[in-house]
Amino acid sequence: MKTGRYVGVMSGTSLDGIDVVLAAIDEHTVAQQASYTHPIPLDIKQQILSMCQGQAVTLSQLGELDTRLGRLFGEAVIKMLRNAGVNGREVTAIGCHGQTVWHQPGGEFPCTLQIGDNNLVAAMTGITTVGDFRRRDMAYGGQGAPLVPGFHHALLAHPTERRMVLNIGGIANLSLLLPGQPIRGYDTGPGNMLMDAWIWRQKGKPYDLDAIWAAGGKIHSELLRRMLADRYFSLPAPKSTGREHFNLGWLNQQLSQFMPIPPRDVQATLAELTARSISQQVMLSGGCEHLLVCGGGARNPLVMARLSALLPGIEVSPTDKYGVSGDDMEALAFAWLACRTLSGLPGNLPSVTGASRETLLGAIYPV
Repeated sequence: MKTGRYVGVMSGTSLDGIDVVLAAIDEHTVAQQASYTHPIPLDIKQQILSMCQGQAVTLSQLGELDTRLGRLFGEAVIKMLRNAGVNGREVTAIGCHGQTVWHQPGGEFPCTLQIGDNNLVAAMTGITTVGDFRRRDMAYGGQGAPLVPGFHHALLAHPTERRMVLNIGGIANLSLLLPGQPIRGYDTGPGNMLMDAWIWRQKGKPYDLDAIWAAGGKIHSELLRRMLADRYFSLPAPKSTGREHFNLGWLNQQLSQFMPIPPRDVQATLAELTARSISQQVMLSGGCEHLLVCGGGARNPLVMARLSALLPGIEVSPTDKYGVSGDDMEALAFAWLACRTLSGLPGNLPSVTGASRETLLGAIYPV
């Protein structure tokens, strides 16, 4: 591994901010040194949401959004380093995931698109930047996602304990760290995405703080049953999904089969959908002793309580308990992936993505 200090930048499907972390990385350790969350302007967030849900967009609009996001990522890195009192010359590289606006791993022409011009990130910061991580895996027949299970294994695997790492972002993904077995992982389905979209529509709030609104609602069992019947949940791994599938249009289609349901009950049912779809996949994958949870969903007390209830005998706890910040996990993963790329090491796991071989990930933007 090319030892050094690396920055990771992650803007995920939840769109609740740009997470930026600084870490010292060598062959054996990833030591987080600083973190910062940079806000996403509302108009940019709305453009991304529209694009992800298939709204027509001109090449000019796409290009301008690519530039605006590149500048935003650059500003976020500069602000984090300034807050930490670190000079950019001390940083080996930035791993910038970019903003996914489309992910289509199946069909005749699989494709994925992360935007946010990395040329601008490198130019603004003066730091070599690595980006566009997913398409090389897809070039070898993989899903291009999830890419974090290898990082989860490096930090959190145990020689004898059966562990799984669950990231609940906009989409939820699961990493299977089972002794004596290949590392596996996949997207389980919606994490915070539908809950956030619904409360935004109903109350103009970006998320349901402490699940207070959902906790006051009742689960609509027939709606839950219909949502869980979606074909994605029964697909075998490797599999990945995103806002292209699980969005407000999808939810409206489910709701159209019923008389009007009180909005608070819909929120409660969406929380149950997240917990139920995750727990089913945990058990179908053989179960574990410890489920380590990261991402924004780890701070949702209702989802965490339901996971514990649905998975008796399994300890459900935040990754913070194991020494890794759940809020910064994905950004740290892309700092680590940038380090692997610059070290000439593969970043994907065919056992996770279904690619035909291991490969270097990402394009390098030197300064």
